[in-house]
Amino acid sequence: MNLLFAIDDNVTTQLLTCLYSIKMNTPNEHFSVYVIQKDKLKATDEIIEFCQKMDIDYHAVLVDPKIFEDAPTTDRYPETIYYRLLAHEYLPEDVHRILYMDVDILIINSLVDLYNLDIGDSLYAAASHAAFENDVTDAMNKIRLGNYEAESYYNSGVLLMNLDSIRKAVKATDIFDYIKKNKLNLFLPDQDVLNGLYGHYITKIPDEIYNYDARMSSLYTALGKGKWNLDWVIENTVVLHFCGRDKPWKDDYNSRYAGLYKHYAHRAALLMK
Repeated sequence: MNLLFAIDDNVTTQLLTCLYSIKMNTPNEHFSVYVIQKDKLKATDEIIEFCQKMDIDYHAVLVDPKIFEDAPTTDRYPETIYYRLLAHEYLPEDVHRILYMDVDILIINSLVDLYNLDIGDSLYAAASHAAFENDVTDAMNKIRLGNYEAESYYNSGVLLMNLDSIRKAVKATDIFDYIKKNKLNLFLPDQDVLNGLYGHYITKIPDEIYNYDARMSSLYTALGKGKWNLDWVIENTVVLHFCGRDKPWKDDYNSRYAGLYKHYAHRAALLMK
């Protein structure tokens, strides 16, 4: 199973926590982990040691440091967010499918069904959090990004990538041209580019299973008419995504799933002692 991450030196500990949760809940799979980075990570030796202990193959993927220098970035949205869009240009040709994930994620059940999902000729499989928004917001996103064919507005934090199709369809020039033309309209930069250019080539997957927004537990319970409660999430949800500015590794984070994240982080840290 091939996994993809794109990080900088600020979130290497979070990468290890995510990997630990993956291995614990998908124990019978062998993982090849590709980590896209602009410069060699300072914690490379620690990451390699951790992966060896977890029986994970680690592959550092270095990108051209100037490739996205003109793309809009902020402290919250650094340059690394764009790397997933051109990952196919840096990954080995014999890698045909890969699962991209942000590092603010826990895997709490097996990834096998998601990874093996049949998505036909689609470029990606992804989940939408549009159920938390209204029809006006969804329509405005389509107008803002100029893609009226997309079924929904997709979250880019979990992407099952069909690399054979992506290599044919996704071109760097298209991405750079889109960024240049829409620079002032990109609120969630990489996610907006993904939806604006390729939203109509994405297979939709259920967010309550494969991209559960940990901020929205009360809304999920309401949307599921009481079914999607805490017990249901623990039994059925695969990807628990800590979206937004507040993150579970911060001391003042205290949402419903704070303790679960801190448990996995603690267990991952113990592995290195």
